[in-house]
Amino acid sequence: MSAEDLRAKIREIPDFPKPGILFYDITTLLKDAAAYREAIDLMLAPYRELGVDLVVGMESRGFIFSGPIAYQLNAGLIPVRKLGKLPAETISVEYALEYGSNTLEIHKDSIHSGQRILIVDDLLATGGTVRGTIELVERLQGQIVGLAFLVELQFLKGRERLAGYTTTSVIQY
Repeated sequence: MSAEDLRAKIREIPDFPKPGILFYDITTLLKDAAAYREAIDLMLAPYRELGVDLVVGMESRGFIFSGPIAYQLNAGLIPVRKLGKLPAETISVEYALEYGSNTLEIHKDSIHSGQRILIVDDLLATGGTVRGTIELVERLQGQIVGLAFLVELQFLKGRERLAGYTTTSVIQY
């Protein structure tokens, strides 16, 4: 199954969550077992031989992909959550959104200096969420080996904010 086959499985919903936005709904891809498996395989392929220690998944759709990828890479899994969702001591970062700001947190003891980190999310749009996640990982002295996404909205130029990091996406719009 090719990236184009996977792209055909994504449902496009106009005017969601607000007028003028075209939403790419991945649930139609996820319910197809073969497509879901292929999406995961294609996302992790560039990183399979890079000695990833930990996969960092971003709340919430990033968890859909980060768990299976961590399993396939024989790596640990670290969740990055929204403010107030993690029970132990955390560090946090505030990042800008189109309509305001949000805060991400990670457990302070989740990454040790020098560990090799793959950051995973479903979507690369403007790059704000992943920039915040990068900051958290680097504050804990993790070594980022790559940023893996299922979908990239190229017209939002999020990749430009990620210069210096290996960034891969399976499907581009």
